[in-house]
Amino acid sequence: MRKKPSELLMAAATWTAAALTFSVLLFLVGFILLKGVPHIKPSLFALNYNSENVSLMPAMISTVIMTLLSLVIAVPLGVFAAIYLAEYAKRGNKAVLLVRVTTETLSGIPSIVYGLFGMLFFVTFLGWGFSLLAGAFTLSIMILPLIMRSSEEALQAVPDTYREGAFGLGAGKLRTVFRIVLPSAMPGILAGVILSIGRIAGETAALIYTAGTVAQIPENPMQSARTLSVHMYALSSEGLHTGEGYATAVVLLLVVVLINTGSAKLARRIGGKA
Repeated sequence: MRKKPSELLMAAATWTAAALTFSVLLFLVGFILLKGVPHIKPSLFALNYNSENVSLMPAMISTVIMTLLSLVIAVPLGVFAAIYLAEYAKRGNKAVLLVRVTTETLSGIPSIVYGLFGMLFFVTFLGWGFSLLAGAFTLSIMILPLIMRSSEEALQAVPDTYREGAFGLGAGKLRTVFRIVLPSAMPGILAGVILSIGRIAGETAALIYTAGTVAQIPENPMQSARTLSVHMYALSSEGLHTGEGYATAVVLLLVVVLINTGSAKLARRIGGKA
């Protein structure tokens, strides 16, 4: 069948946009690899940091700890809030609409604002100082809207026939939600968690004001530490180890890709079992 000129124009625009997006992505990844790979050396992976080796290993360990702490705080709150909004709250409730508008507003706030809030509240008011815990709570507030919205949309995408079938078999509301609805929505919830992990790993501004920039492996959550993104920023801003900063960017890119790939496989496996 012959296509109309408007359809051909839209198809051309779509392919052009896709090609430009892929080209920009390819350019960024290639630029980082070309600048960073030549500077990757064994001393960057030393366990202890000093001014000579500028090791990224303490920052990598701190990144893993920061990610786990933030997810432990944000995921339960976000998922349970989404369950209430999608399953228990009355549809059309003005309070629910207000919560959704507030959540979407929080998603658009710049990270530097979260950092200033975390510094004033967690670091200064609560007296936690520059610490992993202050950074984790700040990041958890930052990613909470994303987890809430993605979880709510995943729960709403579950067909009502699943709920009706469970009710018809005599299951209660709570049992239906946790045994039928939640497993079916798990792939969508994990998609939001994956996006949150990427935002945590790449965050810099909020952590400088809350977690600090100490380049050592933290012994407890109340100690200051720097993540890979903060480590890369510190090296680049100093101007003495720019090559090592690009090498840190390569490692950060690989870490994010590995985490996203593993999380996507886990989501598909859970989705297949649901």
